[in-house]
Amino acid sequence: MTRVSFGTQALLLAALYLFLYAPILYIIYVSFQNDSIWPFPPSLTFDHFESLLEQRDYTAGFWNSLIIASGTGIISSLFATMAAMAILKYRVPGRGAVATLFLAPLFIANILIGISSLMFNKALLGMPGSVLAAILANSTYATAFAFLVVIAQLARYDWRLDEAALVFGATPRIAFMEVTLPLIWPAIFGAFIVSFLLAFNNLEISFYNLGATPTLPTLAWGSLRHGVSQELYALAALINFGVFAILAGLYGLLRSGLLKLDYKE
Repeated sequence: MTRVSFGTQALLLAALYLFLYAPILYIIYVSFQNDSIWPFPPSLTFDHFESLLEQRDYTAGFWNSLIIASGTGIISSLFATMAAMAILKYRVPGRGAVATLFLAPLFIANILIGISSLMFNKALLGMPGSVLAAILANSTYATAFAFLVVIAQLARYDWRLDEAALVFGATPRIAFMEVTLPLIWPAIFGAFIVSFLLAFNNLEISFYNLGATPTLPTLAWGSLRHGVSQELYALAALINFGVFAILAGLYGLLRSGLLKLDYKE
């Protein structure tokens, strides 16, 4: 009975992984094939990647996406860290309301955030569609996820360590830089990674706040009107390679001990 149960669980787990990753692996496979309609038998080629890299729109879109993702990651992780520290460290009334305010964007559709950000920036700030507007709009959404990452890690942090540093003569800045930050930086780094990936792949929020500035998601969405081209397969493969590289890097940091999911008292 135990063997049958284990075999059934293994089969279900294999089916789950196949369901999740088979489309990704298929897209990567097709990106290296001459024929995307019936890519069998295999016919290896790198022409689609060369054609993709030769198109200036995709190159510009990549850099714009990278700038938006980096700016969003920095802003989101910074505000999420400050909010999490304030809520957990200072036991004041209204902490629940502040936490709810930071988590509210999780329950709002991306398209509503994009449209409302566009109207707010245009009507009140006089800010036309730009990369900066896209960064601010994406930060509104990504900060909620970054907040969850940081607060989950800081829930076990012992704030008496900071108080001990202050007692022994450290200034608040030195206490934070030499005591708090070395212990919580994995949480901040995780929040940055989550925010970065959300903004890099976002379409709805960025689309309404960019104007004519291209990004990889907007270019891919626009090209779908003419059908799925081989360059889109190559683009999807490169993005997946980048995600796998990030995951491999995080795994290496975890194995080396430089990055930990929590701290030990």
